[in-house]
Amino acid sequence: MRRDGTGRGASVTAATALVCALGMSAVTEAAYAAPGDPGPAPGSARGGSGGKSLDEVRREVEGLYRKAESATDAYNLAREKQTRQERAVVKIARAVVKARKEMAGLRQKAGAMARAQYRGGGMPAEARLLLNDDPGDFLDGVTLARKGQQVTHGLMSRLERTQAALDRYAKSASREWERLDRSRAKKAAAKKEITARLARAQRLESRLAKKERERLRWLEEEKARTAQNKWLDTGILRGLGADATSSGRRAVGFARAQIGKSYVWGAVGPDTFDCSGLTQRAWAVGGRAIPRTSQEQWRLLPRVAAKDMRPGDLIIYFPDASHVGMYVGGGAIVHAPRPGRRITVAGAGSMPILGVVRPDRA
Repeated sequence: MRRDGTGRGASVTAATALVCALGMSAVTEAAYAAPGDPGPAPGSARGGSGGKSLDEVRREVEGLYRKAESATDAYNLAREKQTRQERAVVKIARAVVKARKEMAGLRQKAGAMARAQYRGGGMPAEARLLLNDDPGDFLDGVTLARKGQQVTHGLMSRLERTQAALDRYAKSASREWERLDRSRAKKAAAKKEITARLARAQRLESRLAKKERERLRWLEEEKARTAQNKWLDTGILRGLGADATSSGRRAVGFARAQIGKSYVWGAVGPDTFDCSGLTQRAWAVGGRAIPRTSQEQWRLLPRVAAKDMRPGDLIIYFPDASHVGMYVGGGAIVHAPRPGRRITVAGAGSMPILGVVRPDRA
């Protein structure tokens, strides 16, 4: 997949500014009012879609992208674990090198002591003391013998501890390598699934004539508008009004600055992002480290009720928590939608909401 974060012309910039202004207006409904139908019976057109209606194609394409996004979360998590495990293996390897150097030095000292004993006729220090007739020499010898015993005991203890440490490192390295292999396998499987789903979706879209593709996009937007209007009809905005924190304002500012950049799965910037890569980087600018994936963001970050949302909060979408957007106020989010789309402003209720999390919950 081409990672192209460029190509934003004046028209894109103008359109982005307009969407932002509408999305943040007091009358949010106006930002998502349904436009006129771009063509006759958009859901019933058939042709390059292989006998399927455009609405059937839309549902299939949407399902493929959702599954690809879920696999992207699995890929991102496996890649993050692989990175941590690679660091752990390197740390263990450095500890092993240090322990081996220490072991070599200890063995050298033990060898020197053995050679000294050999030069002394192999007679233990205790026996030599018993054969000494001079009381002064005897007492001096006792002191030296005790010191010798302490040195020998200390040396043997250090040898044992160092060997035990090497054994532990060997077991730890074995476990980390096994974990690393599992993470690599999961990452490879997820990548295979992602590329297969995306290729299938792109083939379906490429078979459509230009007008069909335009109507397909209209169907996608119409579905989002309908969902947003239904969400707004609950009166959700009447209860919202809390201001963002200073951290939240920085995060929102970063997210807005990325509008127009391309979605690329697995990307965390600076030129391309996937949905959770965008929210992670935005909150890094806000001064908070948050998990890499939308599923981990949902699992680990503090949850708040939707009626208590404030700008900077993250809205998690779909039952499997496979998508995330940043709430920016006025009933709108900034998010990276999917491959083939750019980071944009959308209705916060335009997708099925699983819940809301707050990275900077006080």
